[in-house]
Amino acid sequence: MTLEQESFGGYWDYGKKQRLFSRILEKVGQQTFPGMPYVEQYFQSLYRRDVSVYTLKSAFTTVQSFLAFLQNHGKLHFSSLTQEDLEAFVESQQDRGLKPLSVKSNLHQVHTFLRFLTAEGIVSSDVLARRIRIKVPDPLPRAMDPLDVKRLLSVIQNIRDRAMILLLLRTGMRIGELLQTRVCNVHLAERKILLFVGEKNRMGRVVYLSEDACEAVKVWIRKRDAHKPLLFYAQGRSSMSYTRARMLFVRYLKKADVLHKGYSLHCLRHTCATELLNAGMRLECLQQLLGHSSLEQTRRYARLTDKTREGEYFRAMARIEGRETHERDRDAGEVSAVFEEAQLFDAYDQELHECVATLCTVAARTD
Repeated sequence: MTLEQESFGGYWDYGKKQRLFSRILEKVGQQTFPGMPYVEQYFQSLYRRDVSVYTLKSAFTTVQSFLAFLQNHGKLHFSSLTQEDLEAFVESQQDRGLKPLSVKSNLHQVHTFLRFLTAEGIVSSDVLARRIRIKVPDPLPRAMDPLDVKRLLSVIQNIRDRAMILLLLRTGMRIGELLQTRVCNVHLAERKILLFVGEKNRMGRVVYLSEDACEAVKVWIRKRDAHKPLLFYAQGRSSMSYTRARMLFVRYLKKADVLHKGYSLHCLRHTCATELLNAGMRLECLQQLLGHSSLEQTRRYARLTDKTREGEYFRAMARIEGRETHERDRDAGEVSAVFEEAQLFDAYDQELHECVATLCTVAARTD
């Protein structure tokens, strides 16, 4: 069994976590790097700290990559590490085409590993004296267009799939949380689902069911196999993988003719947050519903849905456009007045000319 298979769904199954840890130690023991005993101690410390399965797996993948980099560059002992080696590792990650967020995440894992070695007196503190900071883009959350949401829901006829999509869309749950939801944690009478352990920060929370989502789940529960503990599962299995869920979503996007817009399953979470804010929900409440550890994470949605800023802009623009219109009308009025005045002068000149001609004629006759 691979590490990926071991880690799937391991948040609540400590048996799987133990097997994953044993597999990591086995792989560490197969490595030839001189400092592997310290690497084993590091993962033992992570296990004692009760980090999540996902943290264990990502830490192992990153540390393994870091050790391979050191070996390829002739660094066979941790004591010879320098700040330049760490910088070179970051550059190698960037040269591989990794996204800034991935590079930053890997660098964080390496920093944690090196801090452990520094505390053990294995690595010089000078290696981490000057932190390397990776500038990560801060894009707007990608929410689905309301019309595209309607198209998507209109093509989902399968009872299970409709319940899945509506739960993601109405609760803001992460797909990993949804796939690990047990039937016993769904309380239809109270229209809520208890998430005892969050997927990322391991903080429990409660999410609530809209009327359409609650009805869809009721229909699915009446049809599903009552002997299977998880709410959703694939045919012939007791669970459903993320890959399977993503394939289903892509199929419905294609059926709704919105596949070209690049929506992902996570966009349903962004859509839920955006719609709740647009409907007037306070940021503090949304933070709890989404399971964000800090309000700053939730504020990203405020940039997308800030009605106050939007209103201020259009009010200001109306004044700008109104002033320009007034100035154009005023200028046009001034031109018209000048033109009328010029016409009056022309008429006066014509009358004066005719008067002078008449006087000249009279004078000539008198003579």
